Amino acid sequence: MNAIIIEDEKPAARRLNRMLDKLEVPIIAVLHSVEDAVNWFIENEHPDIIFLDIQLSDGLSFEIFDKVKIKSAVIFTTAYDEYALQAFKLNSIDYLLKPIDDEELQVAVDKYKELFTNLTPNESNTSLQLNFEDIKKLLVNPVEREYKKRFTVKVGQHLKMIPLEEVECIYSENKGTYVHTSEGRNYLLETTLEGLEDELPPDDFFRVSRKVFIQLAAIKDIIAYSNSRLKIVPNSFKDFEIIVARERVKSFKQWLG
Repeated sequence: MNAIIIEDEKPAARRLNRMLDKLEVPIIAVLHSVEDAVNWFIENEHPDIIFLDIQLSDGLSFEIFDKVKIKSAVIFTTAYDEYALQAFKLNSIDYLLKPIDDEELQVAVDKYKELFTNLTPNESNTSLQLNFEDIKKLLVNPVEREYKKRFTVKVGQHLKMIPLEEVECIYSENKGTYVHTSEGRNYLLETTLEGLEDELPPDDFFRVSRKVFIQLAAIKDIIAYSNSRLKIVPNSFKDFEIIVARERVKSFKQWLG
């Protein structure tokens, strides 16, 4: 058995790589975009398994299947459950919601082994359809996610609780991570933007660049910007311009709905 990881967030890719290493699943490549994946599949023999994030830096990973005939089994690794219907139509054997824990990953790998060990190619293709019931259950009874509801920050000798609905944006600057509130205040957090990736509700927060998460309700205006980018005008944040990175514009527009 061998595998590749397709994940645009490098910390998440490294974490998944470490988890799979413990399960003795060899990783032969780690890719970060739709374009990288398409080129890799064209030039290389396809692996047994693809661990595939859905929202990549240059679009949705489903676009890979439109451009290349994928022969591998797929285990989706994503923070979003709304793509399950599209996923089951592909070669999916599992759909793991971030943050992925060791037990869930072990179950997915074991499922692959049970489905494909000692099977002929034709039998393997038939077995891919067995996961339909698992995906259907996910659609009918979505996994309940527990996202962060508030931040606790230190102000002098006191601790202040900031409800998530009062957060306008979260940003990094000078090696620190800050939360900006609707009252126009900034507070230092004891975490990183990468550490918040799986903790913020994806319907409300979007990471528009490596530097900023924006809250949907805090967006006052969106303006076309240079190099096919977008500029966000928030309700009160004025410390610097918030620009949607070019590779995230398409996903950002999809997030807006």
